[in-house]
Amino acid sequence: MLEAMTGFEAQRPSGWLQCGEEDGQLMADSTLWASSPIAAARHGLKNQTPINNKESVMETREHPHREAWNKGKLVGQKAPLKPKDIWAIRIHLQNAHEVRDLAMFNLAIDSKLRGCDLVSLRVRDVTHGNQVLSRAMVVQRKTQRPVQFELTEPTRTAVAAWIAKAGLRAEDFLFPSRLHDSPHVSTRQYARIVEHWVVAAGLDPSAYGTHSMRRTKATLIYKRTKNLRAVQLLLGHSKLESTVRYLGIEVDDALEISEQIEI
Repeated sequence: MLEAMTGFEAQRPSGWLQCGEEDGQLMADSTLWASSPIAAARHGLKNQTPINNKESVMETREHPHREAWNKGKLVGQKAPLKPKDIWAIRIHLQNAHEVRDLAMFNLAIDSKLRGCDLVSLRVRDVTHGNQVLSRAMVVQRKTQRPVQFELTEPTRTAVAAWIAKAGLRAEDFLFPSRLHDSPHVSTRQYARIVEHWVVAAGLDPSAYGTHSMRRTKATLIYKRTKNLRAVQLLLGHSKLESTVRYLGIEVDDALEISEQIEI
């Protein structure tokens, strides 16, 4: 039994949160899954005590009061950032001289990539020679489908500054980890970095996450153009229904229509 780890969080593979789920479809009560006989057998968990919807902790024989990984947390879709929030984070990172984080933030917004794909980028994916590309293409880990994205001028400038400061080569990971046992920033590290950005902007960290970075520009594009097909291509979704569900546009559009009706 892993004494140092707590709850289901300890059992989840490194990239599961971003790449192993349907976009924006987090399980409302993952503790139920964690306590199932199948999950116990798959992850080698012994002495699991089944729980019901009313229980708030996961009980085991060795740890009778082990708390669920999602206790007190909001699960589900995370809100996209607003333009004012984007600029607040950018200004904070610029003033703090956080060269790596500024490059990571700008690239996360422009690329609209899942967290696992963003942290896995190599320098050669976004550069040609000494120049940062204005457009790039990567194969998504989750779907194995290629997706293209743009790099705006602020992003190219920030990425170039980071590559120069870190002395990165073409074959290097764009965001190498500071830990010796990890070749690049992990998805969990990325999630903590995003939380730091959100807090710095004065936002509620429970309402935002790594998917907020992915959803931000896609949501703005849809609101300004109503071109759902374009957003689908930019997000790399195979089905239009996935894009509709991911953006939650049916609810938003319905509310906008309702607000325009006066009785």
